[in-house]
Amino acid sequence: MLYRLVRPVKRKGSTYEQFHKRIPADVKPLLAGRPLTIPLGDFSVTVRITDRMDSVRFSLRSRDPSTVKIRQAAAAGYLEQVFEAYRRGAPLSLTHRQAIALSGELYRAWANGEDRERSIAMEHTPEGGSRVDDDYDSELEHALFEHTANQLGALLDTGDNNALEKTVGPIIDRLLLEKGISAVDARSRQMLLSAFGSALRQAMEVRHRQAGGDYSPDPQSERFPEWQSPRSEAEARPIAGKASLKGLVDDWWKEAEAAGRKPSTLESYRNTINQFVAFLKHDDALRVQSEDVIAFKDHRLQSINPRTGKRISAKTVKDSDLAGLKTIFGWAVANRRLKSNPAEGVTIKVGKRTKVRSLGFTEEEAKAILRSALAHDGGREKSRTAAAKRWVPWLEAYTGARVGEVAQLRKEDLRKEGREWVIRITPEAGTVKTNEARDVVLHPHLVKLGFVDFVESATAGHLFLKPAEDGSVRGPLRGLKNRLASFARETVKDPNVAPNHGWRHRFKTVGREAEIDQRILDAIQGQSPRTVGETYGDVTIKTIAKAIRKLPRYEV
Repeated sequence: MLYRLVRPVKRKGSTYEQFHKRIPADVKPLLAGRPLTIPLGDFSVTVRITDRMDSVRFSLRSRDPSTVKIRQAAAAGYLEQVFEAYRRGAPLSLTHRQAIALSGELYRAWANGEDRERSIAMEHTPEGGSRVDDDYDSELEHALFEHTANQLGALLDTGDNNALEKTVGPIIDRLLLEKGISAVDARSRQMLLSAFGSALRQAMEVRHRQAGGDYSPDPQSERFPEWQSPRSEAEARPIAGKASLKGLVDDWWKEAEAAGRKPSTLESYRNTINQFVAFLKHDDALRVQSEDVIAFKDHRLQSINPRTGKRISAKTVKDSDLAGLKTIFGWAVANRRLKSNPAEGVTIKVGKRTKVRSLGFTEEEAKAILRSALAHDGGREKSRTAAAKRWVPWLEAYTGARVGEVAQLRKEDLRKEGREWVIRITPEAGTVKTNEARDVVLHPHLVKLGFVDFVESATAGHLFLKPAEDGSVRGPLRGLKNRLASFARETVKDPNVAPNHGWRHRFKTVGREAEIDQRILDAIQGQSPRTVGETYGDVTIKTIAKAIRKLPRYEV
């Protein structure tokens, strides 16, 4: 039955046999958006999996039955290995030792001429292109020899992850999958890129020396440790002894990420643990007592926020620091890493915040910010930042969306449905608090102001930010949100209203004045229904369009 599922087929218009294998339903969501470089013996083919693909298809580039059979078996076996690796769960975290050990395989391949591993390197193009290289003399081989040791050194010194990813990224992915690892976290990926770049540079120096007739023993080959898988190390680690606080966070995240927790939560908890370790002056979770947590709480309440110059608020200590410690220690107890939770029962009674004004912008404040946005001249600032200051305030005013949801919009998130222009606010663009995508109809005034024209003339991808080298938007988005807050604060200086979040409150106020149904306002802003009954039925594009047209224009 398995052979029948993956037997070669013929494609219309081609005399070559075609490979065809169904993607299992359980791994399909995990593979979406990922390129797979599939080895076929004497060449490889790279296929990028999309969320619409039900199967992997490509040409086997042969009519010979024996060759077809060999390539068919190689591809089918490799894909089964990939599927099983992705079934094993969330991205793993590697140690520095493991990254160096894995890079040693690339080093030995090029320095010592080990045909198997060297062929792995030579099968990939620098661009990771989705085509087949019939010749052993592939584009990667040319690229690798064009990169002299000095050029590779310069590449490493610049820290250009994109260039490193193109050069050694496919090789890393292939070797990881051979170890049964489908993916690693961002920190581990960075270590691997650096380790592989260094190994490749040193290997080429050895090859250059050998080309000159020097085949003396290679001392560099001894620096690479033996590979030991993360799972083997975890199984060998005793529960008793020492448990690293920082290690607990990393291990907790492997499970939490798979369960849908947000990277912002990891960042918050990791910051708390780092501060806790600095306060304790040790990293041993087994030594932590409740008195340590209480002392840390008191220390944090007396600490000064370097960004604001003010003391850390009791709410921050309770909702961020103590919540993080309770979660991490609670997970450790549940997973038999600790016997008890030293943060359990430690809390702070937070008083009600003094309210001296509305949390939303007044009409005068809103118009002042929008005037400033309309007149903004970017000058020497980056074009995406200038565009954000020009359009994000207007988008917030007419959608009530969170600033991050608007700031991470992409060109493809705008579409026309009937006569309505619609933007999709989606976690695929970066992050959404509810983890749910939603559609919001553009106010006609936004269209008249030229927002649609701006989007249609923009290049593909994010409109207002440039993703980081690893493709993530979290860091760039945080910086952009801060710049937008500073921009609004130049106009509205009252510290009692949030410069970005004030639009969310303002939108609700204006919506109520326009007599828009509360359920519709919540749907537009991505807020949860108040009752079970309100979850019944859909708030459609037609319904949203009617509501948006009730909102008055901002005449500035």
